[in-house]
Amino acid sequence: MNPPLNVIGLFVLLVTVIMFLVFIVKSVIYFFNRKTFPRKTLRSTFIGVILFLGIFVYIQYFFSFDDINRKYMQEGPEISSPTGKYIANAYYEPYGGAAGGVNVWIEITSDAEKKVIYYADAKHDFQMNWVDEETLSIINKGGGPDSNRNIVLDVADEIYHENGLACQSLLMKNDYEECYRFEAG
Repeated sequence: MNPPLNVIGLFVLLVTVIMFLVFIVKSVIYFFNRKTFPRKTLRSTFIGVILFLGIFVYIQYFFSFDDINRKYMQEGPEISSPTGKYIANAYYEPYGGAAGGVNVWIEITSDAEKKVIYYADAKHDFQMNWVDEETLSIINKGGGPDSNRNIVLDVADEIYHENGLACQSLLMKNDYEECYRFEAG
């Protein structure tokens, strides 16, 4: 969801692994030759581990739908609930260039309030229909048996996030009563 932070995390991890390997080599030299203990290398490795864990915890537990890249978004279908209380808007987000894919998210608007209730990889067959005033049926299926992302959501208090980041987010835990994620099989 957050590519720059993922790249920074990967860089920190690589530097930390290199520093850890240097620390091991210097520790072996210390134990055999009784030279000075590599405190700076140990400190650098420890700081790298702390930074990496901090980035990991932030990505895993401080997710919000505000992180969606809206720069290249394309508008999809828009449908109103039976009485017009809610409007469901679908948006598409291409990723990965020519060999990539498309993410889809559904944003519900009511009384000038907007909230995302669905986020997943877009499959070949995408549809959304209102079942009743507060229930939205979402069809998002592809060719294989593990490619269906279909769900029926109560738009007032349920959300779906394909990989579950919204379900474990500490920032979003008060935004829904039930959160669903994709489970293969």
